[in-house]
Amino acid sequence: MVKIRKMKTALTIAGSDSSGGAGIQADIKTMTMNGVYAMSVITALTAQNTLGVKAIRETDPEFLEEQIDAVFEDIFPDSVKIGMVATAELVRVIADRLKFYGAKNIVIDPVMVATSGSSLIKNDAVKTLCEELLPLATLVTPNIPEAEIMSGFKISSEEDMLKAAKYIGDRYGCNVLLKGGHNINDANDLLYEAGKLIWFDGRRIDNPNTHGTGCTLSSAIASNLAKGFNLSDSVKYAKEYISAALSKGLDLGSGSGPLMHNFALIK
Repeated sequence: MVKIRKMKTALTIAGSDSSGGAGIQADIKTMTMNGVYAMSVITALTAQNTLGVKAIRETDPEFLEEQIDAVFEDIFPDSVKIGMVATAELVRVIADRLKFYGAKNIVIDPVMVATSGSSLIKNDAVKTLCEELLPLATLVTPNIPEAEIMSGFKISSEEDMLKAAKYIGDRYGCNVLLKGGHNINDANDLLYEAGKLIWFDGRRIDNPNTHGTGCTLSSAIASNLAKGFNLSDSVKYAKEYISAALSKGLDLGSGSGPLMHNFALIK
């Protein structure tokens, strides 16, 4: 028998997307394509497609805790990505268990609104997420609308991005990757790491199919952290991956379709 060397591992804690473009499904595809062993804890089931979210059923807190315990007690993850968490109670369970196990390389994608515009988080959960989860994070990856909610600032320029990223990072004690793809610039992202500001230039790709881009980026960053890359390199390589996945121009569904996560396997 040929023995495989020990793989690095990554855990995604997020909601399921029945259409496969975002959430748990996108995370597992991304982690696999970025060379780590993917595991999952499901916070909610969604009935959704490229046109929108039809229904959400949240996992109960007790079962969420059991899922997390089952993973950490057996295959301890080298990184953890957190996506959609709809209620304050579920946020508290995740924060409690991550602190209990001393989880490392935690990347939080503060999913608040789906690409289709559907709300995915309750108002009280935003405050709890900021106060209880963000201080545990290696990185939080808000887009412009999410950063406006988290900071309370209106963001309409790169100068506003600098102000909001610094505010979020300093207030909650975490590094921040503020994504600039919402008409602020040509997809340039701002990393606020340990008091330093770094711009990552990106090119706007002419592809309307962007379902799951936030999930994909955060999962790729978590994968790179699991493999031992530093934070700035993890962001750099993740941006390269998502740009390639977007540039392939996959076109599925009648709305905002998914990325081609497995582009490297297509001949």
